[in-house]
Amino acid sequence: MGESMPGPTRGAWRSALLAAALLSAAPAAAEVSDGKISDGKIRIGVLTDMSGVYADITGKGSVVATRMAVDDCLAAECRGMNIEIVSADHQNKADVASAIAREWIDRQGVDVLTDMSNASIQLALPPLLKAKNRLGLFPGGTARLTGDACLPSHIVQWMWDTYVQVAGVSTTLTKPGTTWQLVTADYALGNQLEADTRQLVAREGGRVLGSVRHPFPAADLSSQIVTAQGSGADIVALANAGGDTITGVKAARDFGLLGSAQRLAAFFLTVMDVRSIGLQTAQGTVLTEGFYWDLDPGTRAFSARFRALHGTVPSAIHAGIYSAVRHYLKAAAAAGTDEAGAVMATMHALPIADEVVRNARLRPDGRMVHDVYVFQVKTPAASKGEWDFYEPVATIPGDRAFRPLEQGNCPALKDRAGR
Repeated sequence: MGESMPGPTRGAWRSALLAAALLSAAPAAAEVSDGKISDGKIRIGVLTDMSGVYADITGKGSVVATRMAVDDCLAAECRGMNIEIVSADHQNKADVASAIAREWIDRQGVDVLTDMSNASIQLALPPLLKAKNRLGLFPGGTARLTGDACLPSHIVQWMWDTYVQVAGVSTTLTKPGTTWQLVTADYALGNQLEADTRQLVAREGGRVLGSVRHPFPAADLSSQIVTAQGSGADIVALANAGGDTITGVKAARDFGLLGSAQRLAAFFLTVMDVRSIGLQTAQGTVLTEGFYWDLDPGTRAFSARFRALHGTVPSAIHAGIYSAVRHYLKAAAAAGTDEAGAVMATMHALPIADEVVRNARLRPDGRMVHDVYVFQVKTPAASKGEWDFYEPVATIPGDRAFRPLEQGNCPALKDRAGR
């Protein structure tokens, strides 16, 4: 998500590193392994947004999801292992995130990082992870992580990416001749969403009339929404996330777009966003999600446990972190080591099965494919209770929803094929 800001001062770095230390959790188990785990302990670093625009869908909930994965594994495959969690606020700055990650690896022996839900951070950290022989578990983010920036030896991308968020909605809503107008956040995430929308809408026989851009973060989107509305497009799409999406949905309601002949699509609307906006305002908005708490008995059971610990249902990012960390720990236990190459190989070999994802598998490029879902936000009258926000529109199998492997142009796979 967010973009990189100018380089921080030394004081900002010291503050970030101090936050990392203060937020370190106590070890999850006191026993020491048989020595195959480096220094007898697996350390997981949750690098997240604790105070910015994405804090609700990441933040402390990401730490809770990681803890749940650790506890579940300690009760099963990881029994007797020593596992520790550390966490810190990356402040949505790639240089701050890189400084924290380097300190964690060099001084605290962190073996694997997760969350990192910020496009500029996601592109900055993989080279460091490769250089230090550590693994990165990205619950989502830019599709470049399994494209031109892929490092399948050291990173996986779990729940969502920019391509699938667009593909779900565009595949479902676009018919030959359908027109789209985009409201685009002017930074890495928005640019990628716009590029994917143009490609996917054209593939379905539709047409993107244009886009109107806004700064990140946006204080007001009234003029952008009015401009998009005036385009006459069949669908107005918000190519942004977090607080910007909330601002866009509110403006769409204020100016009569929602409830009109035009439809509003939001590529990154979450249950937390809908809770904040209210059904009265958000009703009718169409979105893609890789996870929703009320899909089936498994998702409801996981979400009930998460809510008891955190007070809200989980976001798709929280669910993705749980699933990725759970699978990583299963693999480390099965491999009997925390060495990155051995664990990654075992992650590819083991089946993916948990309460969160359905029909999941890990591709050679590091992309975990699984079923994804298109929803429409319910009317207040249709909602049957707290957090009952979404009406299912379509289920899309992973092989159709995610970018095909051969279209990702992952350099590592090309190099492997050329040998």
